[in-house]
Amino acid sequence: MSSTTKLLNINLLFVLTIISGLFVMVYYLFQVGGLSQDIYLVEDYTIKLATLLENNKSLDINFSKMSSLSNIEDYLASRDFIKPSQVKYIQILEGSVVTK
Repeated sequence: MSSTTKLLNINLLFVLTIISGLFVMVYYLFQVGGLSQDIYLVEDYTIKLATLLENNKSLDINFSKMSSLSNIEDYLASRDFIKPSQVKYIQILEGSVVTK
């Protein structure tokens, strides 16, 4: 091999090494950017999840308060329902549910 061919091969190898190195660095930068974006999104979703869980607890407490028996009695009183004075039960024979 001549010295010119050796020099050309070395220069080609040097250029390919530089291009490969630049490609790896750019790829690394994109990967780090994507990773940092994913970490930010996970932290943001964690905060939102904690907020939603706290809101859910307060809504459960409010629902329990709203559906208590005292509120139901107030609702029935506001709708002009009256308490029955006498309760009559219908007795059904044990052996039959439907008769002809």
